[in-house]
Amino acid sequence: MTVLKRILNYLIWTILAVIAAFSYMRIILGAKSIDSNGFAKIANIIYDLAFVQIGLILGSIIAIIYILIDIFYLSNRLKNTKKSTIIRLLVIFVIAVIIVITHYVLEKVIDII
Repeated sequence: MTVLKRILNYLIWTILAVIAAFSYMRIILGAKSIDSNGFAKIANIIYDLAFVQIGLILGSIIAIIYILIDIFYLSNRLKNTKKSTIIRLLVIFVIAVIIVITHYVLEKVIDII
């Protein structure tokens, strides 16, 4: 039962990480075009593809790093209280910010991506 509870807990944190990544991609890509001509339809397909693909990749990276930190460090230090949930939320937020900054630097500054 504890294994199932732990998997469900990590699933919730993974969903939160993916939501954070999708939020970042929405900020980077901006609003979707509403035009109905041929080029706009192709642009909307590319927008959707980039939004989902990069959002899922960044969300997966955030989730994997969070799960590793939680397994090896946080689970030993924190007990299941309201304060530990806030600390875990802050940890996932910090990881998301670090991943977002890294993605921005690689994409815009160094131009690798």
